[in-house]
Amino acid sequence: MFQRFTTAAACRLKAETTLINRKWLPAFAGRLREAFPRVATIALCATLLAATAACKKDPPPAAPAAPAAVQVGPENVVAVTMQDISTGPLISGTLAAEKDARVRAEVSGSILQVTAAEGQNVRRGALLARIEDQALGDAYKSAQSAVKSAEQALGVAEREAARTESLVKGGALAERELDVARNAVTAAQAQLEDARSRVAAAGKQLANLTIRSPLDGVVAKRLANAGDVVAPGTELYHVIDPRSMQLEAAVPSEALSVIKAGLPVQFEVRGYPGQPFTGRIERISPAADPVTRQVSIFVTIPNVGGRLVAGLFAEGRVSQQARRALVVPLTAVNTSDPKAPWVLRVAGGKAERVTVAVGLRDDQTERIEISSGVKEGDRLLVGPAQAITPGTPLELQGAGNPAAPKS
Repeated sequence: MFQRFTTAAACRLKAETTLINRKWLPAFAGRLREAFPRVATIALCATLLAATAACKKDPPPAAPAAPAAVQVGPENVVAVTMQDISTGPLISGTLAAEKDARVRAEVSGSILQVTAAEGQNVRRGALLARIEDQALGDAYKSAQSAVKSAEQALGVAEREAARTESLVKGGALAERELDVARNAVTAAQAQLEDARSRVAAAGKQLANLTIRSPLDGVVAKRLANAGDVVAPGTELYHVIDPRSMQLEAAVPSEALSVIKAGLPVQFEVRGYPGQPFTGRIERISPAADPVTRQVSIFVTIPNVGGRLVAGLFAEGRVSQQARRALVVPLTAVNTSDPKAPWVLRVAGGKAERVTVAVGLRDDQTERIEISSGVKEGDRLLVGPAQAITPGTPLELQGAGNPAAPKS
């Protein structure tokens, strides 16, 4: 029974030790000695000694348990890196060649030969096709014959005029006969000029039977084949100069205040994903589209290697401001208070809230510049991880716990 005293009871017993010693301990000890003269005395002494010892030394308080580290996946951590960032109005448009030619037939006839295929490089004046037209050949020969006849008639008229002039001077003929002879010479000269012009026209028509490239470039499209019968105005070839590639894009009219000739333009095309291209604004349309209220701009492109081709769709932006700076994703910066944006940085194995200053913001690529508050290489929490309370221990997954403090 005496061994069942708890520590709390022992402490209470200590507080009442004086009362026990003074009042009921002698009487209680006397009764025990009468009933159990030896055992009671020993048990009572042991019990009182244990209670006194327990009250002299209180048990130490239990140490508070350390908070568990929060595991953060790699998708919720980004590094501060030095990158190029720019701002400016967004644009979209289509690539087109500034120098292109649509070669059309100028005479009717059957195509005898085609010499150039799509994608083939051609030089200016290179043969593209030949058209057959027997009637033009006959007309040219007839015109040549008319020239010879007119030349002979002119010669006769000139000799007759000379003979008449001599007779008039000798008094054999009247002056009127000389005027008639001179008029005949003038008429013969007119007939000769007319015949020569008809030869020139027929010769030009014959030349049009041969189709040649009007510029140095590449055959973009061939629309005729040997044996086709064409009429004047029929399109045969489309030739472009890829070195003169340009971007015909549109910008919102609200952005006109920041658009001017000479500004750089950065864009990407569907055919080369992830590869940026650069050009410069050469011209700005003086009129906006009445439906979309957008203004067309024309951007020259140094098409090195001829990689860009006409017809590709392009998207980009006019580089109003551009610089190289510390850049992070937009999701890494909390801007709920525009006057004091902040980030949650991984430092010493814990989450640390840091107030930062931001600069350029690129909504197209969803990036933002941090001008102060962090340094290159710092790791920031993004997404749901930004809800972590500052000071919470972190354990970054997938990197050997790099958030742990270094010894």
